[in-house]
Amino acid sequence: MSNRDDYRTFINEIKVLFPTISEAQRKKLLRGAVQQYNISVDEAGEILEASGITIGEQVDYFQVLDLSISEFENLSEADSVHRVESAHKKLYSESLQAGGRPRADGRTEAQWRTLLNQARDVLIDTERRQLYIVSLQNNNTSPIEIGLDETEAAPEQTLAVPTEHDEISIPTEKDGMMLIPSGEFQMGSDEYDSPDDEKPAHTVSVDAFYIDKYPVTNKQYKKFIDANPQWRNYGIYDIQFVLRKYRDSYYLTNWYKGKYPSGRDEHPVNWVSWHAAMAYAKWVGKRLPTEAEWEKAARGGLVGQKFPWGNAINPDNANVCRRVGETTPVGKYTANRYGVCDIIGNVSEWCLDEWDSEFYQYSESNNPVSGGSIESIIGTSPTSKKYRVTRGGSWNSTALEVSVSYRSRLAPWKTNSFVGFRCVMSNQS
Repeated sequence: MSNRDDYRTFINEIKVLFPTISEAQRKKLLRGAVQQYNISVDEAGEILEASGITIGEQVDYFQVLDLSISEFENLSEADSVHRVESAHKKLYSESLQAGGRPRADGRTEAQWRTLLNQARDVLIDTERRQLYIVSLQNNNTSPIEIGLDETEAAPEQTLAVPTEHDEISIPTEKDGMMLIPSGEFQMGSDEYDSPDDEKPAHTVSVDAFYIDKYPVTNKQYKKFIDANPQWRNYGIYDIQFVLRKYRDSYYLTNWYKGKYPSGRDEHPVNWVSWHAAMAYAKWVGKRLPTEAEWEKAARGGLVGQKFPWGNAINPDNANVCRRVGETTPVGKYTANRYGVCDIIGNVSEWCLDEWDSEFYQYSESNNPVSGGSIESIIGTSPTSKKYRVTRGGSWNSTALEVSVSYRSRLAPWKTNSFVGFRCVMSNQS
């Protein structure tokens, strides 16, 4: 791993505990980058900006939730979690009811809810809460002061800040798939500029699962159609009448006689319908991800961020915003903290779910899926005519359309140059 990557990992670990830092702390981080990671101030500044860490006033998360440290001294862990959850739920509900009114502290209600979520995520976790309390009791000496200045920190203090999941630091790979750990995350967005179908942000829990490290490539898809010639492309002269209802006339339109364009082995397959993606997934013994699974994998363990690397759009991290002008080989860009590549940009990805713009208003909190159970959707997929969810945006998408919470849809037989897919598999281990 390069010095730049080491520094990026360190900054992401800092962000888990301290999403907001002071200007003095920012300068210390930049100094540490030069002195201990041997990278330039400009490079360090880019990494800091991409991380999404906010530079501004230091925030006491206990005060944010109208709590105090002393309240937790004699509470059991279960009671501590309940106390944090109750305070968060009350204040979050009040903020939603407040609408767009200005706050006395200068924040918008959406910004305030993001801060509430950050406070909850730190204080609900035992290790993070304890480390945070220590930092407050030591006059806000945060992990920023740990490991960047050897005169201020003992050697044993240079350990990394605990991350949300151990798997974030050491991604687990199996047969080209990455393990996404079980647990809760915040799905959706309450940002003022987010579409209504992304609201409200809500807590979702999913079981552990494996997801393809990369989108399915042309090379992989060719093996499927070679074994299943009924899924070859015959265009407007399609003689496979039985499959016409599963794909439009543009299906694999950039292929010729069962062959993808030259030199595009590792490009993600596109011009594939939801039905075709479902058939491929079944053939390889997998399935398409639910919308919740996709979003958890895309977020990579980061909390309240717009993109897999932070809050700022960065075309150097993904094939987005027409910067390249076409698809690129998978794996060209850096993986997120779960080890998943190309999860946004390049091609948008089919999900299992039936499209429902109001699904977040009533969805289950545990393994939600729209349109029935996973088993029933797979079982009835050949007859499905309902629009299906696509996520992640493509090389042609705007910054808004490639945020991890953005939702889109397409008829299951439709294809276009911007949509591909990847598969998931339940964790059987």
